[in-house]
Amino acid sequence: MTNSRVADTLMRYAAHAGPAGALVAITAILAATWRSATFSWAGSALSDLGTASGTALLFNGGLVAGGAVGIAYALALRRSSIAVASSYVLSIVSMVLVGVFPAGTPLHFPVAVAFFLLATATVSVDGWLRRATTAGRLGLALAVGHLLGWLVWLLGIRPGPGLALPELGGVVMFGGWVVFLAPPVRSGG
Repeated sequence: MTNSRVADTLMRYAAHAGPAGALVAITAILAATWRSATFSWAGSALSDLGTASGTALLFNGGLVAGGAVGIAYALALRRSSIAVASSYVLSIVSMVLVGVFPAGTPLHFPVAVAFFLLATATVSVDGWLRRATTAGRLGLALAVGHLLGWLVWLLGIRPGPGLALPELGGVVMFGGWVVFLAPPVRSGG
């Protein structure tokens, strides 16, 4: 196999890695919410799923596996923007660390906050860079919607004390961007 063919194969894998990783993580999160007997969208945090005996492995493992699969997407993203690719890597590393440091451990809160901030930054930077396109404007709208969801929650307009709903907004924002709106990537030079 020539170096060019190896590079093309790697880039093809990288182009699919982000959406595949996002789907792995989102599927694990939703499966854990379904499997949990105690989880409540109004009263729980998504990270509660990472501490319960029936869902911890599924939730935490899903975040780690999704990150392990998805990290290669940065190679494809760098063809569009080094800033977006770099922010994406930091977002994915933070997501993995949420799975490595479950709720109740000292590093959980900082890595969870980092994930939501970095994911929002990634979508915002890409949206701003591609604001002349429909995908760019939709990305910016997703980022604004995610921030507004947290603002509404902070203002006390919510069905209960749980963080799961604004967290879900971040998952939908980032996952939706990766799967549907991220810059188109292709193999080859």
